[in-house]
Amino acid sequence: MNTVNTETRTILWTGESGSKYSYSIYKIGTDFNDIAGNYVYAKETKPKSWSPVYIGQTNSLKNRLSSHEKESCAIRNGATPIHVHTNSSEVSRLNEEEDLIFKWKPSCNEQLI
Repeated sequence: MNTVNTETRTILWTGESGSKYSYSIYKIGTDFNDIAGNYVYAKETKPKSWSPVYIGQTNSLKNRLSSHEKESCAIRNGATPIHVHTNSSEVSRLNEEEDLIFKWKPSCNEQLI
């Protein structure tokens, strides 16, 4: 279950561990700043309900998301926005990525499944 706050355009993603992570919702193709974070290419499954298509993390949202090799897979599988959680700690990003992938098993992720 994920919860969308329509006033702030944020969503809470829950991991396998039960931890909840707050993500902001953006259009695919947004030009991000050069900051670290986790991201989810997501598709809307019903109003205000999302399913992840690809989950990842990076030390630079600007560099990673400007030409992501899985973006076409994500779009083919119904992704319309990208959800982003800024996070400067690499260890924390990797743990969050793994926690979410293990719970959701997104169709475009090949590693960690």
